[in-house]
Amino acid sequence: MAALVKRIGLVSAFTMISRVVGLLRDMTTSYMLGASVWNSAFITAFTLPNLFRRLLGEGALTAALMPNLSEELEARGRAAVHDLVNKTLSWLIVVCFVITVLVIGCLEFLQTVGVSEKWMLAASLGQILFPYVLLICVAAILSAALNLFSRFGIPALTAVWLNTSMVVSLGIAGWYLGGDIETKTYWLCGGTMLGGALQMVVPGLALLKEGWKPCFDLGVSPRVREVAILTIPGVFGAAVFQINIMVSRGLAFSVSDSAAALLYYANRLVELPVGVFAIAISTVVFPSLTAAVASKRMGDFSKTYRRGILLCLLMSVPSAVGLCALAPEIIRLLFERGLFTGQETSATIPLVWVFAIGMPFYSFVSVETRAFYSLKDTKTPVKAAVVAFVINVILSIVLMRYYGAVGLAIATNAAAVVQTGMLHFSLCRKNLDTSLKELGGDVLRIAAASVLMGLVVVGVLGWLSARCGEGILCSALLVMGPITAGIGVYFGALHLLGAKLKRLLN
Repeated sequence: MAALVKRIGLVSAFTMISRVVGLLRDMTTSYMLGASVWNSAFITAFTLPNLFRRLLGEGALTAALMPNLSEELEARGRAAVHDLVNKTLSWLIVVCFVITVLVIGCLEFLQTVGVSEKWMLAASLGQILFPYVLLICVAAILSAALNLFSRFGIPALTAVWLNTSMVVSLGIAGWYLGGDIETKTYWLCGGTMLGGALQMVVPGLALLKEGWKPCFDLGVSPRVREVAILTIPGVFGAAVFQINIMVSRGLAFSVSDSAAALLYYANRLVELPVGVFAIAISTVVFPSLTAAVASKRMGDFSKTYRRGILLCLLMSVPSAVGLCALAPEIIRLLFERGLFTGQETSATIPLVWVFAIGMPFYSFVSVETRAFYSLKDTKTPVKAAVVAFVINVILSIVLMRYYGAVGLAIATNAAAVVQTGMLHFSLCRKNLDTSLKELGGDVLRIAAASVLMGLVVVGVLGWLSARCGEGILCSALLVMGPITAGIGVYFGALHLLGAKLKRLLN
């Protein structure tokens, strides 16, 4: 377990770098594009390749592939792993190419049927961005193979290449060329495609060092058939999840020109801690869960699952409390400049509050889904995703009429809560020792320490606000000062309450 925690720490550190660069990207786009219709159109268009990325790369296919890679490594060694990777990649490239041609054609047709101007803009940008799906899907399979070989660092840095390319492209368009908002948006699309290419090349080079020899192989082995069979239900689950996001953003785009962009920025702030900790935890836990199942060590499986859930709680609960307390100051520091004004900040604050409340549940879903995939059960996550989708759509349509974008965020949270409960109770019915009752004491300690931390953060913020003036340095101090104090109070309170970190992590 100590090795597991070290790996989580490594992935968290690299993911933190990725998320920081991602925040720099968001700060740049908010400055250059604000909450304009161009920004909302870009975000809406980029959702489409991300949908298929989850279907064909990072989601269903990777989840189906990882247990089979683990079994191949256990039974036949690295050469068999490389062979399965080549076969999977070959079929993936063919499928992605066909889908790309079809989608670009459909988007072209959409622009001829008389849709509104802003949807025509989104469709036009979608044609440019959709080929990104081929690059990122290949990158996802290569990263999965690296994770199997305990090479977690490079996959965790994958998003750095994308975010850096997007920042540089916007910088060239805005600061160097002095382009208008249309020019900046098209340069952003170009930076996205360059970033996708780097996301594919870097893990490919790392896997070459592990002995992988790429070749195009459309052979159909028993393992390839099993991966395909497991992928099919997972595709539906991933499709439901991504369609859920697309529906939410589409509804937000209908609410107002700025709603999609504001929801995106609010969600990005929540994704920072979720990505740094929860995704890192689930990424590292997944190979351990699959290895435990492959060698029939179900006791280790249960222990790893519980530790994953506890680690998510340990980090997500205080992060949610801190984000709620500091939402106005964080948004002003990161985004309020250029075309992103105080009005947009005020509209984003309640969205951040709502999304922050759902952070623990977003974290749980990530670990729970990996647990099912390691058991080669891709159907149960689909059922839970479908139920969550229906709840989200119904609540979104109802609540957006009264609360606008905030109603959409509330609906997203409610769906996440239901999905979390369904997944956990379904896992418990598999006759595995995955009960979380023994974590009750630690959960209470984490909650108490988080509340105390929140009070200290608010107190420090008030004290500093009375003494700080204007400017970027003061804004940074209003964020970093309370965060630093809060971290010390949180872990100190855990210690005083008897939640020894060494015991929690071992």
